[in-house]
Amino acid sequence: DLLLSNSCIPFLGSTEGLDFRTLLLDEERGRLLAGTKDHIFQLNLVDVNKNVKKIYWPAAKEKVELCKLAGKDAQTECANFIRVLQPYNRTHVYVCGTGAFHPLCGYIELG
Repeated sequence: DLLLSNSCIPFLGSTEGLDFRTLLLDEERGRLLAGTKDHIFQLNLVDVNKNVKKIYWPAAKEKVELCKLAGKDAQTECANFIRVLQPYNRTHVYVCGTGAFHPLCGYIELG
């Protein structure tokens, strides 16, 4: 219904699966951060398809192999699913992902 009434703009910026796990709204700067499988997106709140920024952050290959050896599904479990997007200060966001069952965290400088 929303598409038919032109009341929304679908996000077209990814050919990967868009299984969003976490979102962080930054109204002050007009952006939305979205965490998904192996990616972090920075989207414009006015038009989500304009100036899309994307960080590719996969799990380490050796961690993916260990995950598969443990009997986990390579497509649905052995990836870096972004779970935490937390403001740290005015210039950085704290980010954590599953890392194929070996969690990893870091800081992203926004710009």
